[in-house]
Amino acid sequence: MLNIIQNPARKQWETLLQRPTALYSDIVASVESILEEVRENGDKAVRKFNQKFDNYGGDLLVSEAEIQKAVKNLDKKLRKAIEQAYANIYKFHAKQVEKPKKVQTMQGVTCWRKSVGIEKVGLYIPGGTAPLFSTVLMLGVPAQIAGCKEVILCTPARNGEIHPAVLFSAWKVGVHKIFKIGGVQAIGAMAFGTESVPKVYKIFGPGNQFVTVAKQQVARDGVAIDMPAGPSEVMVWADETARPAFVAADLLSQAEHGTDSQVILVTHSLKVAEKVRQEVQKQLLTLPRNEIAEKALAQSRIIVLEKFNEALDLVNLYAPEHLILALKNAEKVAEKIINAGSVFLGNYTPESAGDYASGTNHTLPTNGFAKAYSGVSVDSFVRKITFQKITQKGLQNIGETIAIMAENEQLEAHKRAVTIRLA
Repeated sequence: MLNIIQNPARKQWETLLQRPTALYSDIVASVESILEEVRENGDKAVRKFNQKFDNYGGDLLVSEAEIQKAVKNLDKKLRKAIEQAYANIYKFHAKQVEKPKKVQTMQGVTCWRKSVGIEKVGLYIPGGTAPLFSTVLMLGVPAQIAGCKEVILCTPARNGEIHPAVLFSAWKVGVHKIFKIGGVQAIGAMAFGTESVPKVYKIFGPGNQFVTVAKQQVARDGVAIDMPAGPSEVMVWADETARPAFVAADLLSQAEHGTDSQVILVTHSLKVAEKVRQEVQKQLLTLPRNEIAEKALAQSRIIVLEKFNEALDLVNLYAPEHLILALKNAEKVAEKIINAGSVFLGNYTPESAGDYASGTNHTLPTNGFAKAYSGVSVDSFVRKITFQKITQKGLQNIGETIAIMAENEQLEAHKRAVTIRLA
Protein backbone atom coordinates (compact mmCIF):
# COMPACT_ATOMS: atom_id res chain seq x y z
CA MET A 1 0.00 0.00 0.00
CA LEU A 2 1.04 3.61 -0.47
CA ASN A 3 3.45 4.83 2.19
CA ILE A 4 3.12 8.39 3.47
CA ILE A 5 6.39 10.29 3.91
CA GLN A 6 6.19 13.59 5.76
CA ASN A 7 8.49 16.52 5.04
CA PRO A 8 11.49 14.58 3.77
CA ALA A 9 14.79 16.47 3.68
CA ARG A 10 16.02 17.51 0.24
CA LYS A 11 18.91 15.09 0.46
CA GLN A 12 16.31 12.27 0.55
CA TRP A 13 14.44 13.39 -2.55
CA GLU A 14 16.58 11.62 -5.14
CA THR A 15 16.10 8.32 -3.33
CA LEU A 16 12.37 8.85 -2.84
CA LEU A 17 11.86 9.68 -6.50
CA GLN A 18 13.74 6.72 -7.95
CA ARG A 19 11.78 4.86 -10.61
CA PRO A 20 11.26 1.10 -10.24
CA THR A 21 13.30 0.30 -13.34
CA ALA A 22 15.58 -2.64 -13.77
CA LEU A 23 19.27 -1.92 -14.11
CA TYR A 24 20.25 -1.16 -17.71
CA SER A 25 23.14 -3.59 -17.41
CA ASP A 26 20.72 -6.40 -16.48
CA ILE A 27 18.72 -5.90 -19.67
CA VAL A 28 21.17 -4.78 -22.33
CA ALA A 29 22.89 -8.14 -22.90
CA SER A 30 19.69 -10.02 -23.71
CA VAL A 31 18.38 -7.12 -25.82
CA GLU A 32 21.61 -6.94 -27.84
CA SER A 33 21.49 -10.68 -28.42
CA ILE A 34 17.96 -10.53 -29.86
CA LEU A 35 18.76 -7.49 -32.01
CA GLU A 36 21.88 -9.12 -33.44
CA GLU A 37 19.99 -12.28 -34.33
CA VAL A 38 17.28 -10.26 -36.08
CA ARG A 39 19.94 -8.32 -37.97
CA GLU A 40 21.62 -11.54 -39.11
CA ASN A 41 18.62 -13.82 -39.74
CA GLY A 42 15.72 -11.48 -40.53
CA ASP A 43 12.26 -13.06 -40.63
CA LYS A 44 13.55 -16.38 -39.30
CA ALA A 45 14.75 -14.72 -36.11
CA VAL A 46 11.59 -12.63 -35.79
CA ARG A 47 9.42 -15.76 -35.99
CA LYS A 48 11.63 -17.51 -33.44
CA PHE A 49 11.19 -14.74 -30.88
CA ASN A 50 7.50 -14.30 -31.69
CA GLN A 51 7.06 -17.96 -30.83
CA LYS A 52 9.17 -17.70 -27.69
CA PHE A 53 7.59 -14.57 -26.22
CA ASP A 54 4.09 -14.43 -27.73
CA ASN A 55 3.44 -18.07 -28.62
CA TYR A 56 2.85 -17.10 -32.23
CA GLY A 57 4.66 -18.54 -35.24
CA GLY A 58 2.39 -17.57 -38.13
CA ASP A 59 2.43 -14.96 -40.89
CA LEU A 60 4.03 -11.64 -40.02
CA LEU A 61 2.03 -9.35 -42.30
CA VAL A 62 -1.61 -8.68 -41.49
CA SER A 63 -3.71 -9.36 -44.57
CA GLU A 64 -6.02 -6.78 -46.12
CA ALA A 65 -8.88 -9.19 -45.42
CA GLU A 66 -8.08 -9.11 -41.69
CA ILE A 67 -8.06 -5.31 -41.73
CA GLN A 68 -11.36 -5.06 -43.58
CA LYS A 69 -12.96 -7.61 -41.27
CA ALA A 70 -11.97 -5.46 -38.27
CA VAL A 71 -13.26 -2.31 -39.96
CA LYS A 72 -16.57 -3.96 -40.77
CA ASN A 73 -17.20 -5.77 -37.49
CA LEU A 74 -15.89 -3.35 -34.85
CA ASP A 75 -18.40 -2.57 -32.13
CA LYS A 76 -20.35 0.52 -33.21
CA LYS A 77 -19.95 2.38 -29.90
CA LEU A 78 -16.20 1.78 -29.88
CA ARG A 79 -15.95 2.83 -33.52
CA LYS A 80 -17.77 6.08 -32.75
CA ALA A 81 -15.49 6.75 -29.76
CA ILE A 82 -12.36 6.15 -31.84
CA GLU A 83 -13.64 8.44 -34.57
CA GLN A 84 -14.34 11.20 -32.03
CA ALA A 85 -10.86 10.80 -30.53
CA TYR A 86 -9.34 10.83 -34.02
CA ALA A 87 -11.12 14.10 -34.83
CA ASN A 88 -9.90 15.80 -31.64
CA ILE A 89 -6.33 14.55 -32.00
CA TYR A 90 -6.25 15.57 -35.66
CA LYS A 91 -7.62 19.05 -34.89
CA PHE A 92 -5.02 19.71 -32.19
CA HIS A 93 -2.07 18.35 -34.15
CA ALA A 94 -3.03 20.03 -37.44
CA LYS A 95 -2.45 23.40 -35.77
CA GLN A 96 1.19 22.42 -35.21
CA VAL A 97 2.01 22.58 -38.92
CA GLU A 98 4.34 25.48 -39.69
CA LYS A 99 4.26 27.33 -42.99
CA PRO A 100 7.62 28.48 -44.40
CA LYS A 101 8.47 32.06 -43.43
CA LYS A 102 11.04 33.90 -45.50
CA VAL A 103 13.33 36.18 -43.49
CA GLN A 104 15.56 38.81 -45.05
CA THR A 105 18.47 38.93 -42.63
CA MET A 106 20.03 41.80 -44.58
CA GLN A 107 19.44 43.35 -47.99
CA GLY A 108 19.80 40.67 -50.64
CA VAL A 109 20.14 37.79 -48.14
CA THR A 110 16.99 35.69 -47.65
CA CYS A 111 16.64 32.60 -45.43
CA TRP A 112 13.74 30.27 -44.75
CA ARG A 113 12.89 26.86 -43.34
CA LYS A 114 10.61 24.13 -44.60
CA SER A 115 9.18 21.06 -42.86
CA VAL A 116 9.44 17.79 -44.78
CA GLY A 117 7.85 14.56 -43.58
CA ILE A 118 10.25 11.73 -42.72
CA GLU A 119 9.86 9.30 -45.61
CA LYS A 120 9.88 5.98 -43.71
CA VAL A 121 8.70 5.63 -40.12
CA GLY A 122 7.83 2.69 -37.91
CA LEU A 123 5.19 2.69 -35.17
CA TYR A 124 5.43 0.29 -32.26
CA ILE A 125 2.17 -0.43 -30.44
CA PRO A 126 2.50 -2.37 -27.16
CA GLY A 127 0.10 -5.22 -26.54
CA GLY A 128 1.42 -6.95 -23.47
CA THR A 129 -1.55 -6.79 -21.10
CA ALA A 130 -3.96 -4.50 -23.00
CA PRO A 131 -4.67 -3.58 -26.65
CA LEU A 132 -3.42 0.02 -26.84
CA PHE A 133 -5.32 1.10 -29.95
CA SER A 134 -5.26 4.68 -28.64
CA THR A 135 -1.50 4.72 -29.27
CA VAL A 136 -2.18 3.98 -32.93
CA LEU A 137 -4.06 7.29 -33.10
CA MET A 138 -1.42 9.16 -31.13
CA LEU A 139 1.34 8.09 -33.51
CA GLY A 140 -0.61 7.67 -36.74
CA VAL A 141 -2.37 11.04 -36.77
CA PRO A 142 0.77 13.23 -36.63
CA ALA A 143 2.47 10.93 -39.17
CA GLN A 144 -0.55 11.39 -41.43
CA ILE A 145 -0.48 15.17 -41.03
CA ALA A 146 3.30 15.32 -41.56
CA GLY A 147 2.94 13.49 -44.87
CA CYS A 148 5.25 10.56 -44.17
CA LYS A 149 5.35 8.43 -47.35
CA GLU A 150 5.74 4.98 -45.80
CA VAL A 151 4.36 4.18 -42.35
CA ILE A 152 4.52 0.65 -40.96
CA LEU A 153 3.18 -0.67 -37.69
CA CYS A 154 4.33 -3.53 -35.46
CA THR A 155 2.34 -4.95 -32.56
CA PRO A 156 2.27 -8.32 -30.76
CA ALA A 157 -0.26 -10.94 -31.83
CA ARG A 158 -1.95 -12.90 -29.06
CA ASN A 159 -2.91 -16.36 -30.32
CA GLY A 160 -2.36 -15.03 -33.80
CA GLU A 161 -4.88 -12.21 -33.39
CA ILE A 162 -4.59 -8.44 -33.17
CA HIS A 163 -7.43 -6.61 -31.44
CA PRO A 164 -9.84 -5.28 -34.11
CA ALA A 165 -9.70 -1.78 -32.59
CA VAL A 166 -5.94 -1.69 -33.29
CA LEU A 167 -6.55 -2.66 -36.91
CA PHE A 168 -9.45 -0.21 -37.29
CA SER A 169 -7.37 2.64 -35.82
CA ALA A 170 -4.50 1.83 -38.17
CA TRP A 171 -6.91 1.86 -41.13
CA LYS A 172 -8.32 5.17 -39.90
CA VAL A 173 -4.90 6.86 -39.94
CA GLY A 174 -3.99 5.34 -43.31
CA VAL A 175 -1.58 2.63 -42.17
CA HIS A 176 -2.08 -0.59 -44.12
CA LYS A 177 1.26 -2.33 -43.61
CA ILE A 178 0.81 -3.94 -40.20
CA PHE A 179 3.01 -6.68 -38.78
CA LYS A 180 2.33 -9.22 -36.04
CA ILE A 181 5.61 -8.62 -34.25
CA GLY A 182 6.16 -7.54 -30.67
CA GLY A 183 8.95 -6.64 -28.28
CA VAL A 184 12.64 -6.29 -29.06
CA GLN A 185 12.30 -8.26 -32.29
CA ALA A 186 9.86 -5.65 -33.62
CA ILE A 187 12.32 -2.84 -32.94
CA GLY A 188 15.09 -4.83 -34.60
CA ALA A 189 12.97 -5.64 -37.65
CA MET A 190 12.09 -1.99 -38.23
CA ALA A 191 15.63 -0.81 -37.56
CA PHE A 192 17.49 -3.25 -39.78
CA GLY A 193 14.80 -4.44 -42.18
CA THR A 194 13.98 -8.08 -42.93
CA GLU A 195 12.63 -9.98 -45.93
CA SER A 196 9.12 -8.87 -44.90
CA VAL A 197 9.60 -5.70 -42.84
CA PRO A 198 10.94 -2.54 -44.52
CA LYS A 199 13.79 -0.69 -42.83
CA VAL A 200 12.64 2.68 -41.48
CA TYR A 201 14.42 5.93 -40.68
CA LYS A 202 12.74 6.61 -37.32
CA ILE A 203 10.93 4.44 -34.77
CA PHE A 204 8.11 5.66 -32.54
CA GLY A 205 6.15 4.18 -29.69
CA PRO A 206 6.22 3.29 -26.01
CA GLY A 207 6.92 -0.12 -24.52
CA ASN A 208 8.34 -2.00 -21.60
CA GLN A 209 11.92 -1.65 -20.42
CA PHE A 210 13.17 -4.17 -22.98
CA VAL A 211 11.58 -2.19 -25.83
CA THR A 212 12.99 1.05 -24.41
CA VAL A 213 16.51 -0.36 -24.25
CA ALA A 214 16.12 -1.84 -27.75
CA LYS A 215 15.23 1.60 -29.11
CA GLN A 216 18.25 3.12 -27.39
CA GLN A 217 20.48 0.40 -28.83
CA VAL A 218 19.32 0.79 -32.45
CA ALA A 219 19.71 4.56 -32.10
CA ARG A 220 23.43 3.88 -31.77
CA ASP A 221 23.28 2.25 -35.21
CA GLY A 222 21.88 5.38 -36.81
CA VAL A 223 18.13 4.79 -36.57
CA ALA A 224 16.35 7.75 -35.02
CA ILE A 225 13.85 7.22 -32.18
CA ASP A 226 11.16 9.45 -30.73
CA MET A 227 12.35 9.24 -27.11
CA PRO A 228 13.31 6.66 -24.49
CA ALA A 229 9.70 6.16 -23.33
CA GLY A 230 9.34 3.39 -20.74
CA PRO A 231 6.85 2.38 -18.03
CA SER A 232 4.02 4.83 -17.44
CA GLU A 233 3.91 7.20 -14.46
CA VAL A 234 1.81 9.95 -12.94
CA MET A 235 2.36 12.54 -10.26
CA VAL A 236 -0.60 14.31 -8.64
CA TRP A 237 -0.10 17.55 -6.73
CA ALA A 238 -3.19 18.08 -4.58
CA ASP A 239 -4.42 20.49 -1.93
CA GLU A 240 -7.54 20.57 0.24
CA THR A 241 -9.72 21.54 -2.76
CA ALA A 242 -8.94 18.21 -4.44
CA ARG A 243 -11.50 15.41 -4.39
CA PRO A 244 -9.82 12.38 -2.72
CA ALA A 245 -11.89 9.96 -4.80
CA PHE A 246 -10.80 11.69 -8.02
CA VAL A 247 -7.15 11.69 -6.99
CA ALA A 248 -7.29 8.01 -6.05
CA ALA A 249 -8.86 7.16 -9.39
CA ASP A 250 -6.11 9.06 -11.22
CA LEU A 251 -3.39 7.26 -9.30
CA LEU A 252 -4.96 3.88 -9.98
CA SER A 253 -5.46 4.67 -13.66
CA GLN A 254 -1.69 4.68 -14.06
CA ALA A 255 -0.96 1.93 -11.56
CA GLU A 256 -3.05 -0.51 -13.62
CA HIS A 257 -0.80 0.01 -16.67
CA GLY A 258 1.81 -2.41 -15.39
CA THR A 259 3.69 -3.69 -12.37
CA ASP A 260 6.62 -1.40 -13.26
CA SER A 261 4.46 1.75 -13.33
CA GLN A 262 4.80 4.35 -10.61
CA VAL A 263 2.39 6.86 -9.07
CA ILE A 264 3.20 9.66 -6.63
CA LEU A 265 0.97 12.03 -4.71
CA VAL A 266 2.42 15.32 -3.47
CA THR A 267 0.38 17.34 -0.99
CA HIS A 268 0.92 19.82 1.82
CA SER A 269 -1.81 18.22 3.94
CA LEU A 270 -1.50 14.99 5.94
CA LYS A 271 -5.30 14.92 6.08
CA VAL A 272 -5.52 14.90 2.27
CA ALA A 273 -2.83 12.22 2.12
CA GLU A 274 -4.72 9.91 4.46
CA LYS A 275 -8.06 10.42 2.71
CA VAL A 276 -6.53 9.65 -0.67
CA ARG A 277 -4.82 6.55 0.67
CA GLN A 278 -8.14 5.29 2.05
CA GLU A 279 -9.82 5.92 -1.31
CA VAL A 280 -7.06 4.12 -3.17
CA GLN A 281 -7.53 1.05 -0.99
CA LYS A 282 -11.30 1.20 -1.43
CA GLN A 283 -11.21 1.56 -5.22
CA LEU A 284 -8.42 -0.97 -5.66
CA LEU A 285 -10.69 -3.77 -4.46
CA THR A 286 -13.08 -3.20 -7.37
CA LEU A 287 -10.50 -3.06 -10.17
CA PRO A 288 -10.28 -6.01 -12.57
CA ARG A 289 -6.51 -5.38 -12.82
CA ASN A 290 -6.05 -4.94 -9.08
CA GLU A 291 -3.14 -7.37 -8.83
CA ILE A 292 -1.14 -5.34 -11.35
CA ALA A 293 -2.10 -2.05 -9.69
CA GLU A 294 -1.24 -3.35 -6.24
CA LYS A 295 2.29 -4.26 -7.31
CA ALA A 296 2.74 -0.80 -8.85
CA LEU A 297 1.49 0.83 -5.64
CA ALA A 298 4.11 -1.06 -3.65
CA GLN A 299 6.79 1.04 -5.35
CA SER A 300 4.79 4.28 -5.21
CA ARG A 301 4.32 6.79 -2.40
CA ILE A 302 2.63 9.85 -0.95
CA ILE A 303 4.90 12.77 -0.06
CA VAL A 304 3.72 15.49 2.30
CA LEU A 305 5.56 18.80 1.91
CA GLU A 306 4.08 21.72 3.82
CA LYS A 307 5.95 24.45 1.94
CA PHE A 308 4.75 25.37 -1.55
CA ASN A 309 8.20 26.06 -2.98
CA GLU A 310 9.49 22.72 -1.76
CA ALA A 311 6.58 20.91 -3.41
CA LEU A 312 7.21 22.82 -6.64
CA ASP A 313 10.90 21.94 -6.59
CA LEU A 314 10.10 18.28 -5.97
CA VAL A 315 7.66 18.16 -8.87
CA ASN A 316 10.13 19.73 -11.28
CA LEU A 317 12.89 17.43 -10.03
CA TYR A 318 10.78 14.33 -10.70
CA ALA A 319 9.82 15.59 -14.21
CA PRO A 320 6.74 13.36 -14.45
CA GLU A 321 5.37 11.93 -17.65
CA HIS A 322 1.89 13.01 -16.51
CA LEU A 323 1.31 15.75 -13.94
CA ILE A 324 -2.13 16.46 -12.49
CA LEU A 325 -2.54 19.76 -10.63
CA ALA A 326 -5.54 19.22 -8.35
CA LEU A 327 -5.03 22.65 -6.83
CA LYS A 328 -7.16 25.70 -6.17
CA ASN A 329 -4.93 27.91 -8.33
CA ALA A 330 -3.91 25.24 -10.83
CA GLU A 331 -3.47 27.53 -13.83
CA LYS A 332 -1.21 29.91 -11.91
CA VAL A 333 0.89 27.03 -10.58
CA ALA A 334 1.09 25.51 -14.07
CA GLU A 335 3.09 28.53 -15.21
CA LYS A 336 5.85 27.46 -12.80
CA ILE A 337 6.07 23.90 -14.11
CA ILE A 338 9.17 23.49 -16.25
CA ASN A 339 9.65 19.71 -16.32
CA ALA A 340 6.68 17.53 -17.32
CA GLY A 341 5.46 15.58 -20.31
CA SER A 342 1.83 16.68 -20.14
CA VAL A 343 -0.04 18.69 -17.49
CA PHE A 344 -3.70 18.32 -16.44
CA LEU A 345 -5.35 21.19 -14.61
CA GLY A 346 -8.16 21.02 -12.05
CA ASN A 347 -10.49 18.44 -10.58
CA TYR A 348 -12.28 17.74 -13.83
CA THR A 349 -9.27 17.05 -16.04
CA PRO A 350 -8.39 13.38 -15.59
CA GLU A 351 -5.19 12.07 -17.10
CA SER A 352 -7.34 9.57 -18.99
CA ALA A 353 -8.59 12.44 -21.18
CA GLY A 354 -5.11 12.97 -22.56
CA ASP A 355 -4.61 9.24 -22.90
CA TYR A 356 -7.54 8.94 -25.25
CA ALA A 357 -9.44 11.82 -26.70
CA SER A 358 -8.85 15.42 -25.57
CA GLY A 359 -6.44 16.02 -28.46
CA THR A 360 -2.97 16.13 -26.91
CA ASN A 361 -0.54 13.28 -27.44
CA HIS A 362 -0.04 10.53 -24.87
CA THR A 363 3.35 9.33 -26.13
CA LEU A 364 5.45 11.17 -23.58
CA PRO A 365 8.91 11.10 -21.99
CA THR A 366 9.15 8.97 -18.83
CA ASN A 367 11.83 8.22 -16.25
CA GLY A 368 12.74 11.90 -15.85
CA PHE A 369 13.43 12.44 -19.56
CA ALA A 370 10.84 15.24 -19.57
CA LYS A 371 13.76 17.44 -18.47
CA ALA A 372 15.14 17.20 -22.00
CA TYR A 373 12.50 15.60 -24.27
CA SER A 374 9.06 16.64 -25.49
CA GLY A 375 6.11 14.38 -26.17
CA VAL A 376 5.33 13.22 -29.70
CA SER A 377 3.93 15.87 -32.04
CA VAL A 378 3.85 16.63 -35.75
CA ASP A 379 7.38 18.01 -35.33
CA SER A 380 8.51 14.50 -34.37
CA PHE A 381 7.62 13.26 -37.87
CA VAL A 382 9.25 16.00 -39.91
CA ARG A 383 12.70 17.26 -40.71
CA LYS A 384 13.41 20.96 -40.85
CA ILE A 385 15.40 21.94 -43.92
CA THR A 386 16.82 25.46 -44.16
CA PHE A 387 17.24 27.39 -47.40
CA GLN A 388 19.00 30.58 -48.33
CA LYS A 389 19.24 32.73 -51.44
CA ILE A 390 21.74 35.54 -51.89
CA THR A 391 21.66 38.05 -54.71
CA GLN A 392 24.77 39.66 -56.19
CA LYS A 393 24.06 42.78 -54.14
CA GLY A 394 23.47 40.63 -51.08
CA LEU A 395 26.87 38.95 -51.45
CA GLN A 396 28.48 42.36 -51.69
CA ASN A 397 26.78 43.26 -48.42
CA ILE A 398 27.71 40.10 -46.51
CA GLY A 399 30.89 39.03 -48.32
CA GLU A 400 33.46 40.88 -46.22
CA THR A 401 32.00 39.44 -43.02
CA ILE A 402 32.28 35.88 -44.36
CA ALA A 403 35.79 36.44 -45.71
CA ILE A 404 37.13 37.87 -42.45
CA MET A 405 35.66 35.03 -40.40
CA ALA A 406 36.98 32.34 -42.79
CA GLU A 407 40.44 33.90 -42.86
CA ASN A 408 40.63 33.95 -39.07
CA GLU A 409 39.60 30.28 -38.92
CA GLN A 410 42.45 29.63 -41.41
CA LEU A 411 40.06 28.22 -44.01
CA GLU A 412 41.31 29.89 -47.16
CA ALA A 413 39.06 27.95 -49.56
CA HIS A 414 36.01 29.14 -47.64
CA LYS A 415 37.20 32.74 -48.04
CA ARG A 416 37.99 32.23 -51.72
CA ALA A 417 34.48 30.87 -52.45
CA VAL A 418 33.27 34.38 -51.57
CA THR A 419 36.07 36.59 -52.91
CA ILE A 420 36.10 34.86 -56.30
CA ARG A 421 32.47 35.88 -56.71
CA LEU A 422 33.08 39.41 -55.50
CA ALA A 423 35.96 39.79 -57.97
